[in-house]
Amino acid sequence: MLWHSRLFRKFLVSYLVILILPSVAGYLSYRTSISVAKSISIENSVSELQKSKEILEQRIEEVKGFTRQLALNQNLIGLMSEKKPDKQDVYGIWRLMKDLTGFSQTNDFLQNFFIYLNNYDVLVMPGTTYYRADQYYESFHYPNVPFEEWKRTVLERAHSDEITPLRPYMDNGVGTSAISYLQSLPLNGISGAPYATVDVIIDGRDIARMLSALQEKYGGWVYVGDRQGRPIGSINIGEPNFRQMISDPNFDSGKESQFYGDDLVISITSKRNGWVYMAGIPKSVLMESADKIKFITWTVTGIALGFGLLAGFVLSYRNSLPINKLLGLLQSQFGKDGMAVRNEYDFLQGNISAILKTNKNLQNELIRQLPVIRDAFLKRLLAGEFLSREEIVAAQSQADLRVSDQGCVGILQINGYPELGSVEILNELNAARFLIKQALANLDGAPHVTDSGPDKLIVIFGHDQAATEDSVCASFEQWLAELSSLVFEEYKITFTAALGKPFSSLMEVSRSYDQANQVAEFAVYTNRKGIVRYGDMPSDSTSYYYPLEYELRLINTIRAGDKEEAWKIVRSIMDENANQRVLSTDLKRHFIGELQGTFIKLLDQNIFKENEQSGRIREMVADLQLAETAAEIGSRLESLIAALCSVVIRRKNDLHMETVEQIKKFIDENYADPDLTLYRIAEQVGQPEKYISQLFKDRTGVNLSSYLEKVRLDRAVEFLRRNECTVDEIASQVGYNSSHSFRRAFKRVMGVSPSAYRGSAQ
Repeated sequence: MLWHSRLFRKFLVSYLVILILPSVAGYLSYRTSISVAKSISIENSVSELQKSKEILEQRIEEVKGFTRQLALNQNLIGLMSEKKPDKQDVYGIWRLMKDLTGFSQTNDFLQNFFIYLNNYDVLVMPGTTYYRADQYYESFHYPNVPFEEWKRTVLERAHSDEITPLRPYMDNGVGTSAISYLQSLPLNGISGAPYATVDVIIDGRDIARMLSALQEKYGGWVYVGDRQGRPIGSINIGEPNFRQMISDPNFDSGKESQFYGDDLVISITSKRNGWVYMAGIPKSVLMESADKIKFITWTVTGIALGFGLLAGFVLSYRNSLPINKLLGLLQSQFGKDGMAVRNEYDFLQGNISAILKTNKNLQNELIRQLPVIRDAFLKRLLAGEFLSREEIVAAQSQADLRVSDQGCVGILQINGYPELGSVEILNELNAARFLIKQALANLDGAPHVTDSGPDKLIVIFGHDQAATEDSVCASFEQWLAELSSLVFEEYKITFTAALGKPFSSLMEVSRSYDQANQVAEFAVYTNRKGIVRYGDMPSDSTSYYYPLEYELRLINTIRAGDKEEAWKIVRSIMDENANQRVLSTDLKRHFIGELQGTFIKLLDQNIFKENEQSGRIREMVADLQLAETAAEIGSRLESLIAALCSVVIRRKNDLHMETVEQIKKFIDENYADPDLTLYRIAEQVGQPEKYISQLFKDRTGVNLSSYLEKVRLDRAVEFLRRNECTVDEIASQVGYNSSHSFRRAFKRVMGVSPSAYRGSAQ
């Protein structure tokens, strides 16, 4: 039994020792909680005040941006530019008034503003115009500012981003308070009176609403003042009380937070405009959370004393269970050697260290063999042993190597060694190959290189951008000329370079290599030196071109459903027979017959036999002989390949969905098993772990682990709603090894703890 194990007893003793100190822990927790509660309240208050500051300053910046937009308004510029107008431009003023209509809808602070045109003595507002300043003053004015003073200080004086403090204001007969944002136009400044003045009157109630979040949450007061301490906005505090507070010697204006009287006062100074934001929070509100924490702390401490033993027993069981399982697994693999003289942790540490060391050695061995793997991949690629593009991509990833989809294959034949019979010559050739490889590595855009005999190197040139055959060959010839000059000047080594035709797909690399081999034999036979292209060889039209490896590659590519790659293979074969060779009528008929035979082999396979499209596809195969021109043959082949690949893709999709449904069904039936892992799911469906993980993600948009977690938590929600089991029992029934991991997962996904969710559901 688990509770008879030594691990279980060690855990239980540890929990019992912890239970001796609950009272001390409760007191320390209480003191810490009081401090934390104060700190959190201060931080939250500062954060709320900071948010209010940012919102208010953003709105002021929007008002400032509004005046910058007005400075660029062509209608306003035209009206300001008239020095001494004989008569008022009524139409221009009307257009300006229409331009202003939309601004009041973008910002609460732009509900009340006007533009004063000095040359016309006109105030323009959204929707109306005052042709005399005193008419506007009768409805909108500061009661303690006479008209003449208002006109002199506001309309006739230059302003630049000027904000007046909060003061009483009459808004069409309704008393309120407001601040004013003043800006003269044009912006670059002028001497004397400005051409125009923008006055934005911001209601103090709008400012108070932006500052109300903190006051509504905690009560107390909020005050905003400018650099001189003049009020910009306030809630529940007047300017005299504020000035009395900041003038008190016991109040430090430089502190961010301090207790003053019965309030916690927090203060923020804006780096943008120097405004001071202050808020006062009643101490009683601040300590309310601390009192609750005090009650909860002592209550929990008392409950812990009563239920400590039971909790220790359960936790000991839960925590020792996975370790005992791991011990059992390691003992079954490595035996029980040493268990009599060592404890369980030493046993785990020793065996896990051995596993990690073995894994590290294996990793180092793989790194050491990486060059061999890369060379083997290149040789398989050149030999055309890969039957599909997916196989090439997988092999590239294994070799940690990337070969461009476009490029050319070349063979470098080292000159000057006609006889290879002595050890000295072989050693010299080894050295020459090594030096050429070093030179290749030092050049920009180094290609992939592999050996082919003692005096030959095979070079795969990569080309990342699409280009014509001639331009690709020309760039590689220039590159080879640079290499030839380098190795001759440094090492007095010369070589002959044989180039095959460029490839446009990795499946065509072997074709380019075969051509390079033919060119190399031709160069030896004709004693050609330097760089020799495939096009330099005379063409042979006595037979058509359709190698066996191309047929196998075409069959496997279509079976993989890769329409583009299959069409590339057919197009390269068609290009060789139509453009590089001159086929007679009989040869053309035989060539098309070979292609038909390839497609008939495909149609005889099970994937096509069981498909309803097989009859139509067979008709398309038979119709290939009816085509007369190469273009018509190519068009029919392209349609045929598309039809075959669509059948394969639909079949794959069906199989993939069957696999996904099988995975879902297995999870729905076994979610309660805590040992349900990706390995077990892969074993059930008969596919590799990485494959089913990627497949499930692609088909459902959800990670497999996330889906398993969702199923478990959905079941947990059902149990919580029934209210028949404890949280620990539910955790066990939905597949979690411990209630702690269950609670953490539930809180992360659902946003609340299981207990809180159960309470809200009831």
